[in-house]
Amino acid sequence: MKTVFFTHSYFLRFDPKQWATGQPYAPLGTLYAAAWLRLHGYTISFFDTMFAEGPEAVQAPVEAAAPAVFVIYDDGFNYLTKMCLENMRNAAFEMIRIAKAKGCTVIVSSSDSTDHFDTYLHAGADFILLGEAEQTLLALCNALATDQPDFFGIEGLAFTSNGAVVKTGRRSVLKDLDSLPFPAWDIIDMTPYQQMWYKHAGYFSINMATTRGCPFKCNWCAKHIYGNRYNSRSPQRVIEEIKMLQDEFACEHIWFCDDIFGLKPGWVKAFADLVGQEEL
Repeated sequence: MKTVFFTHSYFLRFDPKQWATGQPYAPLGTLYAAAWLRLHGYTISFFDTMFAEGPEAVQAPVEAAAPAVFVIYDDGFNYLTKMCLENMRNAAFEMIRIAKAKGCTVIVSSSDSTDHFDTYLHAGADFILLGEAEQTLLALCNALATDQPDFFGIEGLAFTSNGAVVKTGRRSVLKDLDSLPFPAWDIIDMTPYQQMWYKHAGYFSINMATTRGCPFKCNWCAKHIYGNRYNSRSPQRVIEEIKMLQDEFACEHIWFCDDIFGLKPGWVKAFADLVGQEEL
């Protein structure tokens, strides 16, 4: 098992206000997960639901790819995907049904599924990735590739065994964010994003994360993915990605989609110095 199919459950058309605003951002978290698995030798297939009419649109790509593993991996960096919108959840359930009908092992990672893992398991998902999920996803895919997989030893996982829901221990969040590859921007068609941005805003903006998590404990904020840890990428690595995004997509604006940007003054100073040096 080396081919993994990725999608996500955010359908812009199902969010009328955001569809009218016309400023969509690519599923960054999904692209990170795909890049991480590809780095470790897996072949990646991807279907972007952002502009799709509905969940049934995933059926033809799944049939073409014929993957063993189907992953719904939502973008934990975008606040819109952290809202438990019932129509998005129902779309996820329908994609689970479609993938299971094709014989796929179905894995789900999202803020909503972390909070309601039993609901997603009842809808047919085989595994739910709890919290920050790249490392858990890799461990799970590696286990699925063996003859006698041991799921109980994988941290950050929920699944059903002998009719009972099992939740393994929480996985520690990743501290060295520079160890992650850049998101797999090459697997996504950015043309409809660019066209919609130019139509509604007159420029093209792209999303990027420099940190993960937040150390504070606001009672309205979802902490399901990164908890209360706060970790930063190096300013140098961030500058490298900005230059790459400008070269590849000619973006004129960057949205830093961190939960909290610039918490470390020394980091901000170093970043600002590099922006000036590179004349960005």
